[in-house]
Amino acid sequence: MGTKLNDCITFFEDRNFEVCLCEATTDQPDLRAHLNCCNSAKVETGCWIYECPNYVGHQHCLRKGEYPDYQHWMGFSDSIRSCIITAISFPYCLHIYEKNDFRGGLLEFMDNCPSLQGDFYYKDIQSCNVLEGTMTAEAGSFQPTVDTS
Repeated sequence: MGTKLNDCITFFEDRNFEVCLCEATTDQPDLRAHLNCCNSAKVETGCWIYECPNYVGHQHCLRKGEYPDYQHWMGFSDSIRSCIITAISFPYCLHIYEKNDFRGGLLEFMDNCPSLQGDFYYKDIQSCNVLEGTMTAEAGSFQPTVDTS
């Protein structure tokens, strides 16, 4: 697998970035030939990792950063068998609503929001509309992403 620093995830066999196994710069539906286990990773742009080939099984969204062991990405095991590389897309715009069918109070986001409850006092979001870009939503937060494949 090639190396492109800006859109890359590097997988390591041991914790704390020891024993580099491979680098992925594109989506990888089956990493079994390259990885027996993965205990740490460095992510340059963002990615989805899966415990089984062909994007199946438990999935984890990793943002840019360093993960010295699989527990830092809340992994259940050291098994990574496929990945999708993502990158932030600009511009992006998201509307969230307090009622179903895009009704009720509206908030517009054009930047990352690490805590909807803490920053905007929204306890229940019933619908959302992505106007530009692609969003990755987690319980209580969101981050813009785009599939680069």
